[in-house]
Amino acid sequence: MSLDPSHLDYPNRRHGQDIDRHDWRLAKDRAKASLPDGRKLAVMPVVACEHHPIDPSKTPFNHPHGMITPFPDLRHFTTRDYGNRVGVFRILKAFREAGLTATFALSAALLDRARPLVDAILSDGHEIAAAGLHGDAIHHSGLSQAEEGAIIAQSRAAFAQAGLEPVSWLSPARQQSFATPDLLAEAGFAAVLDWETDQVPLAMRTPHGPLTALPVHNELDDFKLLIERKQTEESWARQIAEAAAFLLGEHERFGQVLGFSLTPFVIGQPFRIGALERLLAVFADNEAIWCARAQDIKSAFR
Repeated sequence: MSLDPSHLDYPNRRHGQDIDRHDWRLAKDRAKASLPDGRKLAVMPVVACEHHPIDPSKTPFNHPHGMITPFPDLRHFTTRDYGNRVGVFRILKAFREAGLTATFALSAALLDRARPLVDAILSDGHEIAAAGLHGDAIHHSGLSQAEEGAIIAQSRAAFAQAGLEPVSWLSPARQQSFATPDLLAEAGFAAVLDWETDQVPLAMRTPHGPLTALPVHNELDDFKLLIERKQTEESWARQIAEAAAFLLGEHERFGQVLGFSLTPFVIGQPFRIGALERLLAVFADNEAIWCARAQDIKSAFR
C-alpha cells in the first residue's frame, strides 16, 4: 500500500525554523547585550514550588513530578509536600546567605495553603512567578482556547486575591498549547519560562504584544539529573558551574542567560542542600556573574 502524497505536505517547511513566534537567527548573529555593572553572564535560578494533587486526572499525561503509584500515593504526595514545607526554606536560607536573588514559581493552589512561604519569598526580595493552577492543570492543544483561557484567568485571579501581580509564567510541566503564548500575553504576563530555544531572551510575537521567552535549561534540572539520571549532587553542581564558566568565555561575542530550575523536594533535602550552597558561593564570588530574577533579566536584555 502506497503512502498518500499529502502525508508529506508540510506548509511550514522552509529556511530557518517552522514557527513564526520569533525571528530566526544563528547564534553568531546575536546583538551583544550589556548587563548591569559590567557583568558578563546572567544566571537565572527558578525554584519550582508546585502543588501536585494526590488524585491527578493525568490528562493528557501525568506531570513528571506528579503522583506515581495508585491512589492514594501518600509516599510521593508527602515528599512533594515536604518540599514546600521544609526543603524550600533551606533553599531560601542558601540564597539569603549567598546574597543572591531568584525566581520562585508558585502554583496558585499554594497561595492559600502556604501563605508563610509566599511572605518569606517576598521578604527576601525574590520574584514570584505564576506556575499555573497546580500540577494537574496542564495546558495542551486538546483544550479549546476558551477552556485554556479560563485556566489562566483563574490562576491570575488567585494571585490577585493574594495581593500579587506576577509578570512571569511557568506552565505546569512546562507544557503549552499552540495558543498559550497568546493567552498569556492577553492575561498581562510579560515573560514565559517554558521555551529554551536559545540562551538569550527572545521576544515572541502575539496578537496582544510581545511575550519574552527566558531560557530555563531542562538539561540542568535537578530532578532530571539527580532523580532521573541518578547523578551525584557534586556532579550536578559541577555541570552548572562548568556551563557558567563556558558561557563567560563566550561573552566577547554576546552576553547570555544560564537558567536552571530547582525543585524543593529534591535539592531541599538535608543531604543535598550543601551542593546548592557551594554552587551559589561560586556565583556570589564571581564579579562577572549576575544572579538575578527573571523580570530583571528580561529588562536588562531589552
